[in-house]
Amino acid sequence: MSGYNTTGYELDWDSKIENDGPEYTTLPEGEYDFTVVGFERQRYTPSAKAKLPPCNMAVVSLQFDAPEGSTTIKDKLYLHSSVEWRLCAFFTSIGQRQHGERVRMNWNAVVGARGRAKLSVRSYTGCGRLSGSGRERGAGSPSSGTGAQRTPSADDVPGG
Repeated sequence: MSGYNTTGYELDWDSKIENDGPEYTTLPEGEYDFTVVGFERQRYTPSAKAKLPPCNMAVVSLQFDAPEGSTTIKDKLYLHSSVEWRLCAFFTSIGQRQHGERVRMNWNAVVGARGRAKLSVRSYTGCGRLSGSGRERGAGSPSSGTGAQRTPSADDVPGG
């Protein structure tokens, strides 16, 4: 099976276009409650310049509901000791771990769990990168359906 998107169709160079894509809700910066609505087990395969070696990766979908609307953010959690603190923060935020406690990650209990996260907004700089502020860079991007993200994050670690 290829890694290509199998939905849709190829466009010609002179095709007519009209689909603007889905609408997104960008929540203002702040702290929000979330519900884990999805979880996928994946394998991270790094590029040549990556800082992390190949490792398991969890992709969690976090749904945030606010008066402004609802948005879902996909966050990547790398199962590697150099970013273990992110796993600890995630499991602490959903109540499956106390700060400083050693626990076995219970991925079967992740979907449906509720937590709280601080969101910040990133903006596109026009240089192929998203701008943000230090550790507040993270889970979401316009390509994943939102302009807000969960903090803390280590999205910069894999790609360098």
